[in-house]
Amino acid sequence: MTLVPVLMGVPAVLAVLMACIRQKKVRDIAVYIGAGLVMLLTVAFIVQWQQAGAGTVMLYTSTEMVDTWMMAGEIFLMCLIVYLSIKYKKVLPIILSVSQTALMFYIEHTTEFAEGAHMSVDRLSILMCIIIAFIGGFICIYTVGYMKGYHTHHKEVEDRQPFFFSMLFLFLAAMFGLVLAQNLIWMYFFWEITSVVSFLMIGYTRSEEAVHNSFMALWMNLLGGFGFAAAIAYMAVTGGSVQLTDVIASGAEIPLLFLALAGLTKSAQLPFSSWLLGAMVAPTPSSALLHSATMVKAGVYLLIRLAPALHGNLVGMVVSSIGGFTFIAASAMAIAQNDGKKVLAFSTVSNLGLIVGCAGIGVEETVWGAVFLMIFHSVSKSMLFQSVGATENSLGSRDIEDMHGLIIKIPKLAYIMGIGIAGMYLAPFGMLISKWVALKAFVDSGNVLLVIFIAYGSAMTMFYWTKWLAKLLCQHVPREGAKDVTRKDEYASMFFHAASMLLLCLLLPFIAMILVNPIVEELFGQTKEVLSMSVLTTMAVMLISVLIVPTVMFFISRASHRRLVPIYMNGINEGDNRYFTNSLGEREHLYLSNWYLRFEFGRRHLRLPSILVALTILILGFCLVIGGAI
Repeated sequence: MTLVPVLMGVPAVLAVLMACIRQKKVRDIAVYIGAGLVMLLTVAFIVQWQQAGAGTVMLYTSTEMVDTWMMAGEIFLMCLIVYLSIKYKKVLPIILSVSQTALMFYIEHTTEFAEGAHMSVDRLSILMCIIIAFIGGFICIYTVGYMKGYHTHHKEVEDRQPFFFSMLFLFLAAMFGLVLAQNLIWMYFFWEITSVVSFLMIGYTRSEEAVHNSFMALWMNLLGGFGFAAAIAYMAVTGGSVQLTDVIASGAEIPLLFLALAGLTKSAQLPFSSWLLGAMVAPTPSSALLHSATMVKAGVYLLIRLAPALHGNLVGMVVSSIGGFTFIAASAMAIAQNDGKKVLAFSTVSNLGLIVGCAGIGVEETVWGAVFLMIFHSVSKSMLFQSVGATENSLGSRDIEDMHGLIIKIPKLAYIMGIGIAGMYLAPFGMLISKWVALKAFVDSGNVLLVIFIAYGSAMTMFYWTKWLAKLLCQHVPREGAKDVTRKDEYASMFFHAASMLLLCLLLPFIAMILVNPIVEELFGQTKEVLSMSVLTTMAVMLISVLIVPTVMFFISRASHRRLVPIYMNGINEGDNRYFTNSLGEREHLYLSNWYLRFEFGRRHLRLPSILVALTILILGFCLVIGGAI
């Protein structure tokens, strides 16, 4: 597996190059080449893994020099956090960063623990590499065009594109290291890099709001990092090992709980979801890459790894309860949002909650559903963030109400957005199938509370997605001009995501057999059939059903060229069903708006109670686990 260091090293080198290239055309070409190179290397890496037997491959047992450099890197990250925290007068990040770095330094230099493999390659890590390389790579390509439009509309923001592209590629490098790491110290190092890079990208505009939100993201993820460091310290002292496999095999609840804390913070679960919601202040590519497609997936990736050890114990109960509660609470708050990015943010938090709930139950069926949810959510949510960003550049707004009749104004963006929305909640897309599997597993487990959470949370999910999709498909004669300023590289990325979503749906049975079932088997040592229908029957259903949404959107856009039938509007209809002349001869605008139930489901009313409930569950879990161990 000689390509493992290359897979991490190439994006890291590209990050350095991006910071140095000042000419935009040269940088654009470098991004295209760099993203393509990362994808090609990932394909070559998969081929090399298959040639090695396509099993679990353990790598690098003696790594003293690399360990030294990583410790130096951790100290550098700590110094950077301390410097920026002092600059902006923030105390909490300093305390968390210094304490966990000091703990790691102490453990590494005073504690003896058995040497083992520092990296491993199996089917779950291969899946994550595919998501990172292809979803992340196309987001980098999308960013080239998007940032031009972004700075055209936001002239008050300093143009720091070299820094932004550098952080994108550095993030990809860190994610590759994280998902391939087997040694907890190595995984912790890459974990902290993703936290710092996220912090820097959220603060890109350097506005007061951006700085505040970036530090909120930093301290919450550092809190999770401290939990990660505490788990390492516990395992090193009591178990004499810092291998992830040993944590899972031992089933010790204390390190499991601390690692679960790290996973919950990174995946933005309640009571830590505020950092992801605040991250929406950053340019859209950071939302697509860091906060939907890859970074938050690091949290659920860790929890899926831990899933076999979470079944039937108190830690699993805490994780599944927080995940299930986050799913229904975030879904409820999404109903009251009309800002497209905020809807996507709350939807991200809620769907991650469902994945976390599945991991917490820790049986084959729920983990099967969790893996599929992770795949479909990565593609669909990345596509939606990109389409919302492109729509904002074209319309000057990301308000869902301003997307009224987007199928008439900018059909291509409406098609892409419609497929992304359908992928999140309609049959036969994998998100719905995965939810069904999770619901069945929750029923089988006898967990009535989680059954209620997923049933009512799914109903709320349907409510806010249907409102948005209906807005896109409204027919009218637009009075306001809307110019599509979306560039070819942006469309290239969005079309790739849309095609991937349709193919994932069509090929779902094969993906289950070739990829997801073997992942579950590697994690649990056994698997059972989850899809009861035969492959050919399922394929036929998928083939017919998957074309429904694009076909409906096509006929609606074609029908828009026909003359609309005027409706009565309490006056003389001016011909577009949107304006009429009243009895006084004055021109009136008939404005149709969705119902957002802000009083019933608004963030202002639900946020604080939701945080308190989740925090109570977490604190109670810590008290019971640690108290029981003492």
